[in-house]
Amino acid sequence: MGVADSWQQEQVSLAYVAALATRGGYTLGKWEVDKDGVDLSVKRSDGLVFELQMKCTYAPKINADGTAYSYDLDVPTYDKLRIETRTSVGFLGLVIVPRDIEEWMIHDEQELKMRCSGYWAKVQDLPPVENASTKVIHLPVEQRIDLAGFEVMFSYAMDRLVNGAQAVARA
Repeated sequence: MGVADSWQQEQVSLAYVAALATRGGYTLGKWEVDKDGVDLSVKRSDGLVFELQMKCTYAPKINADGTAYSYDLDVPTYDKLRIETRTSVGFLGLVIVPRDIEEWMIHDEQELKMRCSGYWAKVQDLPPVENASTKVIHLPVEQRIDLAGFEVMFSYAMDRLVNGAQAVARA
């Protein structure tokens, strides 16, 4: 049994989104330097874009009623994703993988199957945090990172484009 290094967790979370974006016909932009709290930009053919900060874990924290995962996001990244002057809506993505890296994928002559699942939360326009180093972000289990989830995230991007930052804050 092997436990993955953090770089391997990061790479599988990016690969997860890349596979879905490819399937959905979206363009994926990967930032060389993660200084703005964004790992990936996802663009639809009509020009709408949303941005993701991706995280990965093999030890997810789920709330007592089983409706959401929790992730402790560092405040500097939180602030970069939530700031109201962003032109693209900022989301946190969390990919959950098995503890043993050998179980992450099944690969044979017929298929490559990723054994992971992803969830998202909108961080854009959330309130500032004071006197803390992390902010707990709740990622509802129904907010899957999948093609339907991409379309919901694009709807936030459209709302922001048409109605401005205040419309997204109300959502």
